Amino acid sequence: MDIQDLEKRLLNDFQRDLPLEPRPFLAMAERLGVTEDEVLSALGDLRDTGAISRVGAVIRPNSVGASTLAAMAVPPQDLERVAALVSAHAAVNHNYEREHRLNLWFVVTAPDADGVAAVLDDISERTGLAVLDLPMLEGYHLDLGFALQWT
Repeated sequence: MDIQDLEKRLLNDFQRDLPLEPRPFLAMAERLGVTEDEVLSALGDLRDTGAISRVGAVIRPNSVGASTLAAMAVPPQDLERVAALVSAHAAVNHNYEREHRLNLWFVVTAPDADGVAAVLDDISERTGLAVLDLPMLEGYHLDLGFALQWT
């Protein structure tokens, strides 16, 4: 994937502090010295190539709706298929592989706890694998933004 300069700036400069205003992409464009259409086009290209899945706010868990961390033990030969199925679920905002018996982890959000449970049940039914629900007991703030390095 060849990432152009504008795309690099969008990925790096807006990990935090996305403008909270009626036209955030226009504000981003002004800050970068480009047009709003260029920003929208670059974000569309990033989405189309799979570099990003969405642009939006990250809300503190369980402050609006409900969420949980979940994990699955997926046979290695089945990991890509199961990860794709999990990722395709609208209630899953990201998933990742870990080097552990529980090798597929993901976050589920829904309007309420019953909705979260229904999503976990659906994923278990579709995959034929157990889903371990790991609800948050105590919250910590982790800044997941980091300076990107381009080679």
